[in-house]
Amino acid sequence: MSDTLINLQRRKQSAGDLASVVRTMKAMATSNITQYEMAVHSLQDYYRTISLGIHACFKKEGISLVSKKHNERKSLSVIVIFGSDQGLAGRFNEAISLYAQNILKEIHGEQEIWAVGERVYLLLLDAGLSPTRCFSVPSSVSAITPLVNELLIKSEEYREKNHFYSFHIFHNAPSQVPNYLQEGQQLFPPNKKWENEITNMEWPSQNVPQVIGGTESTLRILIREYLFVSLYKAIAESLASENASRLEAMGRAEKNIDEMLDELKRGYNRLRQSTIDEELFDVIAGFEALKKDDRYTS
Repeated sequence: MSDTLINLQRRKQSAGDLASVVRTMKAMATSNITQYEMAVHSLQDYYRTISLGIHACFKKEGISLVSKKHNERKSLSVIVIFGSDQGLAGRFNEAISLYAQNILKEIHGEQEIWAVGERVYLLLLDAGLSPTRCFSVPSSVSAITPLVNELLIKSEEYREKNHFYSFHIFHNAPSQVPNYLQEGQQLFPPNKKWENEITNMEWPSQNVPQVIGGTESTLRILIREYLFVSLYKAIAESLASENASRLEAMGRAEKNIDEMLDELKRGYNRLRQSTIDEELFDVIAGFEALKKDDRYTS
């Protein structure tokens, strides 16, 4: 009996330690969500400024970035899929992997798939796809910019070599219910919907916008900044979604641990009470035996 009580006590201690770890991970996930959401929010004004600049270029020259000629046989599509390097995030990687696989069936021509995160990279391999690059997932807000620059530099190398080129991204984005949803976007060349939104923007003042310098060179710089901001936003949203998924998983784990602790406590108390009762019965039985011996000897 005493050995069983010791084992139950050890299990209670282990479950309590695990609960402390889970609570710590929940606190870290909550803190991470906040900083990544703030990073996304801080980009909104800058993105609007870039959009207004592109709007001014469109309005001055009547330029269109939408590709009208497309040779599917010679086309190359670079596809970036954002996942995670760490576990304990529920179906975060499975969800974006399956979503991207369904969309990839509709993208014709040659495909160059890049994975951000080892776990989504392995899932894509298991699905029969062949990612050619695997990038590490940023561990903080400050690590997002180097990854964005690396992706842009490598994608620009492909764009310069291929006339019929497109650049796509797939990532999880925060949502109310459920905690995140899957999103896909063709960043380059921009689609007609994006171009219409830029063209139909209202200039914030009554002054006619002026483009200083060559319109083409200015537009090229603005498009590069548009790609930078879009990629940065996608990575930050993916990281916020990953932590939201981890927070949800840790919430379920905490609930299971609490139920286990309650069950262990009840089992421990029952066994302890049973042990006490047995000891009392032994004492009473010994006392009764002594009384009988006293009668016989008197």
